[in-house]
Amino acid sequence: MSYKKQYRCTICEKTFPSTTELYTCPECGEKGILDIEYDYTKISEVFTKDYLNSNLDYSIWRYMPLLPVEVEFTKDTLKVGWTPLYQSKNLREKYDVKQLLIKDEGMNPTQSLKDRASLIACVKAIETNNKTISCSSTGNAASSLAGNAAKLGLKTVIFVPERAPIGKLTQLSIFGSTLIKIKGDYKAAYNLSKAAIDYYGFYNRNAAINPNLIEGKKTVALEIAEQTDFKVTDWVVVSVGDGCTIGGVYKGFYDLLQLKMIEKIPKILGVQSEGCSPFYDAFHELHELYETEENTIADSIAVGIPRNPVKGLDAVKKTNGTFVKVSDELILQSLLELGMSEGVFAEPAAAASFAGFVKARANDIIKKTETVTIIITGNGLKDPKNAAKVIEEPILLSSNLNELKEYLNKKRGLN
Repeated sequence: MSYKKQYRCTICEKTFPSTTELYTCPECGEKGILDIEYDYTKISEVFTKDYLNSNLDYSIWRYMPLLPVEVEFTKDTLKVGWTPLYQSKNLREKYDVKQLLIKDEGMNPTQSLKDRASLIACVKAIETNNKTISCSSTGNAASSLAGNAAKLGLKTVIFVPERAPIGKLTQLSIFGSTLIKIKGDYKAAYNLSKAAIDYYGFYNRNAAINPNLIEGKKTVALEIAEQTDFKVTDWVVVSVGDGCTIGGVYKGFYDLLQLKMIEKIPKILGVQSEGCSPFYDAFHELHELYETEENTIADSIAVGIPRNPVKGLDAVKKTNGTFVKVSDELILQSLLELGMSEGVFAEPAAAASFAGFVKARANDIIKKTETVTIIITGNGLKDPKNAAKVIEEPILLSSNLNELKEYLNKKRGLN
């Protein structure tokens, strides 16, 4: 059973019964993003550490009491969640922090954290008898929706801006989605997707509009807590686009705090690109979010008009965290360093979170005595074109051992 209690509008604070499926506040319109509230008293009766210890389902469905779906509709899905949480030794020592953990979301079925939200969207579509799901996306939400929907026999209509990377577009096509590539930026793709959803009645997977989807994203925080034996780190670092993922990270830790399963919510560090930083600007300049350019190689966080500003900002404000912004150059350097030092291949938007950690550490925002978890939101194969900017083309040799020895001696002193 679902333990949803009610919806609450993030703008006017009014509540609405959970018995009706709502996207946004009936009174505030599209800006009235809703939050799902749960009956924590009833959840605490079933959702305990003993419950988790005896649960052999290592996917997001192990957290069913904290999700807004009915269990009968969760069969035969892709296995989403329970991605590895690595202890870093090399980078921890280099950047001199007490502990450094890396959560690799690139190990999800379509190689990004967005699988967590997309799977919830697919299940909700089945619950509501809808056979077609639609969204706009810079790439990852689109490919994750297409893959998860294909497994469940659902159709997808997806709108992407023309800059969407080839890796993500290829996934979409392989998964059989109806792909609409839009002349223009993410805003143009979003506006057409909204018009199409309204006209055709497609199930809406746009995460900022659909309050169910942040509930899927929050499972990354539930996993981090469980994988650290509920002794969460001082900081959690995540890159920020629309505000939904960082809002989900906060919501997961908030749920566990209400259930008294953790003692604190980590400080959250939100990371944006210098070429697209509406959250950073609003937070540090103390004003509302204004539209900005989308001028960055980190396409997954290139969102000039975030659709979830309240949850995105609150995640940082309520945890005494902060926002930093990083250059594309540092993002590319971080992409390479993650690969060479930890064996984790991140796309640019995912490497941005590590770049944000590097900058925060350099500015002493994160102290050497503190512990840190970095969320890597997507795999580097999503965007091989940008990854190629930081690697050398392989040399072509003949099959002669002496030629090989000469090359290796010059290259790295190997013999």
